[in-house]
Amino acid sequence: MEIQVIAGDVTSQTVDAVLVSVFESAVNLEGPTEVLDRALDGAISDLMRDGEIKGARGEISLIHTLGKIAPKRVIVVGLGSQQTFNIDTLRYVGGESARFLKKLRVGECLSAIQGPLDGRFTVGQESQAVVEGVLLGLYKFTEHKSDKPSEDAKIRGFGFIHPDQSKVAEIEHGVSTGRVMAGAARMARDMVNQPANWMTPTKMAEISDQLARDHGVDLTIFDKQECEEMGMGAYLGVAKGSEEEPKFIVLSYKGDPGNPANNVGIIGKGITFDSGGISLKPAPGMAAMKGDMAGGAAAIASMKAIAQLKPAINVTVIVAATENLPSGTATKPGDVLYAMNGKTIEVDNTDAEGRVTLADAVLYAKNIGLQRLVDIATLTGAIRTSLGNVRMGLFANNQSWADEVLRAGDDTGERMWQLPMDDDYKELNRSNVADIKNTGGPSAGSITAAHFIGEFAESTPWVHLDIAAVSMFDKEKGIYVNGATGIPVRSLVRLVMNLANNQ
Repeated sequence: MEIQVIAGDVTSQTVDAVLVSVFESAVNLEGPTEVLDRALDGAISDLMRDGEIKGARGEISLIHTLGKIAPKRVIVVGLGSQQTFNIDTLRYVGGESARFLKKLRVGECLSAIQGPLDGRFTVGQESQAVVEGVLLGLYKFTEHKSDKPSEDAKIRGFGFIHPDQSKVAEIEHGVSTGRVMAGAARMARDMVNQPANWMTPTKMAEISDQLARDHGVDLTIFDKQECEEMGMGAYLGVAKGSEEEPKFIVLSYKGDPGNPANNVGIIGKGITFDSGGISLKPAPGMAAMKGDMAGGAAAIASMKAIAQLKPAINVTVIVAATENLPSGTATKPGDVLYAMNGKTIEVDNTDAEGRVTLADAVLYAKNIGLQRLVDIATLTGAIRTSLGNVRMGLFANNQSWADEVLRAGDDTGERMWQLPMDDDYKELNRSNVADIKNTGGPSAGSITAAHFIGEFAESTPWVHLDIAAVSMFDKEKGIYVNGATGIPVRSLVRLVMNLANNQ
């Protein structure tokens, strides 16, 4: 979709629709909304007085201009309360508005949506948020559909209009950044939405290879034999049941090559299909386990945006990709595996496999000198019980590092909630036959899973994000559609950009 930025009079633009915004219970209209209201003889303010336009968050009202001005339609979008407004509201209304425009079969549209005129946000931040909302709200996965959507149903052109020519460059920068952020999240959605017979460990490696070629980042892919030589018995213990070859993927971006210690590691769980292994999952709902590599997809996709935005920091993405399947060669409950640092793991339940693969991934990250780590995983069903599908769970061994990740989540609207990591919970992971057990029983399941990974992170600043409840949605709302969400790609990118900007 073409996205343009122009300066001019909003009433004189020959387009199918213009988007403007109002706050809930607004007394006076401002900016482009006020200009259009005057040109339409008070149509917007009249509808507000009548209560037809309330300005509630996400409310959309259509006004046909009937030749009074050049745009055929004015679409008024509600932003909710001005007091509680945040930048994520613009993402939300961007997604809702884009789907509304698509249903109207609007071909060309200009946005004059703006936040509060109090300096809280720049026009660049606002345009970035709207672009992210539009591009993510219009996302649809159709690769395996015989009947593709008609071109007539697509928005051909979307743009921004501002009365001040001096603001155009800043808006254009916001548009460019929004495209990059949304493009990376859409990439992750594409990967997670693929069926498991298409998105294999080998395919994840091939996607990483293409990304590396396109964006000039380094790539290393370790095969099974090389992982054996490095002593990755935990990771390979999970891979034993599948005929699909495991692929240990390492992408490296060197944004500060003269300062190797200025680095961060992003580690994604890469189980391309999780049957539960010998501890087999119930058949109902098992098809959704194609998405158990959502953390790995987010990690890989974040590298695409990072390579495009070029922050002055070194970033390494690590994904230990494999399937978790039952077979005559699969790891069994009660087996003991050796991680690459020699720590032994009793496999109490083969369906608690993600944390086992992450053990070797975290150890590898430490071995190559990564100073700060964040792992992303669809790790536990327990996190849905704790937080529902509203926030991902955050666990950490270092509060200042946790605060950095939480800030990135706030910046992007990908909400997180920090859960406790009291040492008392570690007792639940004790094993009678090994150094540690891979499950802690039915109590505090998300916390004990995080503690398991933390045993391998040790003193390295580390954050774990459990995205099991937010990686897939089943309805349209704001920037999200039915299927994969792409969470937390934008948070990962924002985290890296914040770190680079704060140096």
